[in-house]
Amino acid sequence: MTMNRRQLLAAAAAGLTLPWSASGHAQGWPARPIRMVSPYGAGGSNDILTRVLGDFLSRGLGQSIVVENKSGAGTRIANEYVAKAPPDGYTLLHAAAPIAIGEALYKDLPYDVHKSFTSIASTAIAPLFLVVNAEAPYKSLAEFIKYAKADPKGVTFGSPGAGSAPHLTAELLLRSAGVKGIVVQYRGDAPAYTELLAGRIDATLTAISTAVPHIQAGKLRVLGVATEERTPLYPQAPTLREQGLPSVVGYGWYGMLAPAGTPASIVERLNAGINAAVGDVEVRRKAEAVGLQLRSGTAAEFSAFIASETRKWAQIIKSANITVE
Repeated sequence: MTMNRRQLLAAAAAGLTLPWSASGHAQGWPARPIRMVSPYGAGGSNDILTRVLGDFLSRGLGQSIVVENKSGAGTRIANEYVAKAPPDGYTLLHAAAPIAIGEALYKDLPYDVHKSFTSIASTAIAPLFLVVNAEAPYKSLAEFIKYAKADPKGVTFGSPGAGSAPHLTAELLLRSAGVKGIVVQYRGDAPAYTELLAGRIDATLTAISTAVPHIQAGKLRVLGVATEERTPLYPQAPTLREQGLPSVVGYGWYGMLAPAGTPASIVERLNAGINAAVGDVEVRRKAEAVGLQLRSGTAAEFSAFIASETRKWAQIIKSANITVE
């Protein structure tokens, strides 16, 4: 009998034996440790969630999962490494949003996001919140847009880097709202926050975990979140969609990929394991602590999501004439 997703999550929450566990399968995989590659350095949200998922999955698979950090080049180093690995289920990539953005940003990529990988499952999103200085005259998205339209120069967003999810989502917001503005690139979130707190830029799109201390101190204000629905990470923030910008959806995201050609039976077991992890209270607690909202589904859904992201951001990159060094 095949479990549907609701049954699977209920079984995980109840601590029952799951269909992906080692005891339920006679096939040989996994017969040795699995390598799970993070495209970022140690200590970041992707690395933390990779290790949490690795620990959870290893218990059900009966094999250790070794996390390897291969950071740099906008995740391209890790992406290429896994794309060229044997499709035997022993090398996995905990991919991030830049893998879907890179196709439009870089020439001659040594892999094809649609052909070089097999989708396993989405794992989490990192919602982006529209944050402004608490002393700014606008207290809602509507007031922010009215302010921007009244100023011939428009508004200035801070971004942690060219081609990042905050950068592209800011460009999408400006175009959807029909206002002028520029997105200034900084080397990470910290300098963008410095400028926002000093009142030298008007807004930024950021993870709530980074913004909360400043919100609690009365220095920053949240105007909305760029997700499809309100997020449990900060449910009081209305979405930009419900405030009149239905097309403005953008966030960081993570998901598990394997080299193209990985056997379907392995993909199915890993997908079921990740779905089970989403239903685990401790996994969720650790993910939310670093500003992540767990999100899973089928392998086909994740593949379709990547294709959609690739198309959407390619249009923004082209219209905004975005380039990277």
